[in-house]
Amino acid sequence: MKQQLFRLIQIPFTLWVLLFAVSGYYFPWLYDWNHRGWEPRQAIVPLVQVIMFGMGVSLSFTDFRRVLKMPRAVLIGVICQFSIMPFLAWIFVVLFQLPTEIAAGLILIGSCPGGVTSNVIAYIARANVPLSVTMTACSTMLSPFLTPLLMEFWAGQYVPIPVLPMMRSILFMVLLPVLLGLFVNQFAPRFVNRLGKILPGIAMFSICLIIAITIALARQELAAVGLALFAAALCQNAAGYTLGYGAAWCLKLSHRDCRTVAFEVGIQNGGMATGLAVNVLKNPVIALGSAVFGPWSAITSSLLASYWKRCHQSELDPDLQQNGLETPVFNNPSEDCSAP
Repeated sequence: MKQQLFRLIQIPFTLWVLLFAVSGYYFPWLYDWNHRGWEPRQAIVPLVQVIMFGMGVSLSFTDFRRVLKMPRAVLIGVICQFSIMPFLAWIFVVLFQLPTEIAAGLILIGSCPGGVTSNVIAYIARANVPLSVTMTACSTMLSPFLTPLLMEFWAGQYVPIPVLPMMRSILFMVLLPVLLGLFVNQFAPRFVNRLGKILPGIAMFSICLIIAITIALARQELAAVGLALFAAALCQNAAGYTLGYGAAWCLKLSHRDCRTVAFEVGIQNGGMATGLAVNVLKNPVIALGSAVFGPWSAITSSLLASYWKRCHQSELDPDLQQNGLETPVFNNPSEDCSAP
């Protein structure tokens, strides 16, 4: 499954994301219509669940047992994940004077956990992939509790935050599909091997479709504040990498682990943010934060990973060797992995 994901998520996917985003902006009628009471926006939550299930089948119980082997590094990464990004979002929301709903959206993407993209990017960058996977797993498990509380603290001044409904939605939309995928991977590995041939493609298509629907639903608002939102997302993403790496370095983690924490902090789960914006907060404008941040972080993380790969060409994760991934899938430094 992981090898299939590594091979699939490359530069062409970034182009597909941009193509869907452009189509959502210039041809919104493709993604905003009503047929007998059904609208494309109603597909966002099931699409997020598909993505989360795909993340679950890429995990194993070993990923959680690693917490006992590297508790300090995991703890540092998770704390940085849930402290740096929402704070940065609030800072840049104020600096760029974003409208209230747009502001809430940028804070929402900052309050979400990392996604499986950071694991693949860590592989490209010769970072600590087991640590990345473990941090992603732990932050996802904590997200039903921490994301609503962070939103209430940082974004409550902009929009009303229904904390308990948001917790329930994250449990249903994110945690349950991840756990289902985890158990399927554990007890039906043959099925996962067959599913692995098509699931990454379905997940990637789901991401593209979510972005297009989001942009189509909030096209006018994006046209009004697009440059300011893009500038804020750019600064948040760059500062996330920088502060994630810097915090890990100050706390005496290895340079390899610092690279890992940088990606975990700088790359967020955009699908989850979009689902919460549309399904819980009932406002597609709030989802614009993830629609802009996701593709941009995909591009920047790919470039940063390629740079670090060239700088650390001799490094190869021993755990990947044990799992049959000793031959790097990405031989071209320009190849990337891109998903919100």
